[in-house]
Amino acid sequence: MILQIVKYGDPILRKTGKKIEKITPEIIKLINDMFETMAANHGVGLAAQQVGYALQLMVIDVRGVKDRPSSMDIDGQTVKPEDLMPIALINPQVIPEGAPETGPEGCLSFPEIYADITRPSKISVAAINQNEQQINFKCSGLLARAIQHELDHLKGILFIDRMDSITLEELQPNLDKIKIDTIKKISKSQK
Repeated sequence: MILQIVKYGDPILRKTGKKIEKITPEIIKLINDMFETMAANHGVGLAAQQVGYALQLMVIDVRGVKDRPSSMDIDGQTVKPEDLMPIALINPQVIPEGAPETGPEGCLSFPEIYADITRPSKISVAAINQNEQQINFKCSGLLARAIQHELDHLKGILFIDRMDSITLEELQPNLDKIKIDTIKKISKSQK
């Protein structure tokens, strides 16, 4: 089922996700719905907060992105990230490893907002996947950027928090409009 994407201005986006203690049928359904929602919205990543759940859960799918390649190593062996996509990362732990790299980012919770964000170019990831398996890998490129972007969501951090002040000031009118529209929609639904 395609879920509603939570937009900037909704307080859930600032909530830190709770650790998932047990993978229940409800969690599996949420993961499947998040995969479907991400695909329907042409995203490469989606955090649980973006669909209204404060949980340590993200889904990622970098298949089909040709202009921003990704690399992935598992146990020292290079693998094709596409072969493992889409993937859910439950209770992810990320360790930055590469030098800082600046690149473009967007966010489904911020329609039509894009900015260059600086993040480590390579990361190590440890998580549980949707099959309840422990997975550990290193990655770079778009995959590393997408995971770090979604990890921020799990901590209540938004990509606007990582923008430089000039970019943020330029985007402020658009951000204000999204926030006002979201707040109006929330208050209307509570009546």
